[in-house]
Amino acid sequence: MDTGTTALMLCCIIGLTLMIPGLALFYGGMVSVKGSVNMMMMTYGAVAVVGILWFVFGFSLVFGDSIGGIVGSPGDFFGSSGLYSGDGSTQQTSVNGLSILLFSLFQALFACITVALISGAAADRMKFGAWMVFAGIWAVVVYFPVAHWVFSFDGTVSEKGGWIANSLGALDFAGGTAVHINAGAAALALAIVLGKSRTFGQGPKPHSVPLTLLGAGLLWAGWYAFNGGSWLSASDGSAFAMVTSFLATCAAVLAWLAVEKLRSGHVSGIGAASGAIAGLVAITPSCGDVTPMGAILVGLVAGAVCPLAVGLKDRFGYDDTLDVVGVHLVGGVIGTLMIGLVGSADTVQGVAGLLYGGGVDQLWRQFVAAAVVLAYSFAVSLVIALALKATMGLRITPEAEEQGIDSSLHRDPAYELI
Repeated sequence: MDTGTTALMLCCIIGLTLMIPGLALFYGGMVSVKGSVNMMMMTYGAVAVVGILWFVFGFSLVFGDSIGGIVGSPGDFFGSSGLYSGDGSTQQTSVNGLSILLFSLFQALFACITVALISGAAADRMKFGAWMVFAGIWAVVVYFPVAHWVFSFDGTVSEKGGWIANSLGALDFAGGTAVHINAGAAALALAIVLGKSRTFGQGPKPHSVPLTLLGAGLLWAGWYAFNGGSWLSASDGSAFAMVTSFLATCAAVLAWLAVEKLRSGHVSGIGAASGAIAGLVAITPSCGDVTPMGAILVGLVAGAVCPLAVGLKDRFGYDDTLDVVGVHLVGGVIGTLMIGLVGSADTVQGVAGLLYGGGVDQLWRQFVAAAVVLAYSFAVSLVIALALKATMGLRITPEAEEQGIDSSLHRDPAYELI
């Protein structure tokens, strides 16, 4: 075992865990005063159900020996077998000098947070039970296979890995496709099936901008673990990913606020928080492939384009309440494609994009990866949502929505409203 890498990854796991309350606060502050507890519970509920599924068979589906490049063998690590033995020692000793059991926990948090991201599209109107079922099914049939495609490299855990990482050769340092495009496409499908909330089109309704800003700050801090930890080594690679993540986020905040100022004459706290998340999303796939100056460009593009993409929900009439599509789907696509444009051979991964003399070779690979993940996630998510709508139902009643989802579904609303 490499003690330095192990120490780094222990810190990264703590950082990733802080993203759970970070996401809950970020989303919880943006909804109405009558729905913040439900919004936060959707995050915690998703983490709980996906965490159990991961250690029962999810790790095996993602990192087990590949079946046709599509999914890992479910029996390889079923019940976390092979990750440890009865005396507490690991059977497969390490991944890059890191305990494979600790590696599994690191990747479990990726799965949990990805599923929780989707909930922002269902705010204030989805049954909590239906959400929990959707979260579990989606993790199994969408996230686990897609994560196998993207994160499972030949010879890392098992002999054969997924097709995007190995056959296609698309780059995704920490999850632009598997996390953000995946979650954003699912959010679009779920929002379409759920239908519009009763307040759709009436403008934003954040009940606590400070909570959202606090949540964004926790997410920003946790994102260093998300991106830097993905190098799986206490080395220059982790440091490089953290620096580019910081620069892209700063640039995206400035760009988002500039767009706000030009469009409305004002800058907002929600805009600053959303700009930070847009920058973090876009740099996630590219943090090991672009130079520091390239990272600033990635952030500027994401910060300028994502607020414009948010407005698409009004044009096309889908109620993506907390802008998962505009930020995560669009930001994930931007970050994935920017590798093919401004990737540099001088970075830790050493792949040149179109503008750095690499031609279109890497760009088309990035485009195919983004398009396939988007299409697969949207189509399967649509089927899951339609099936649940036809069986157990997805939406709370109009009366409960009018009353407020916290008081109608939960015993502990965030505030005592008189």
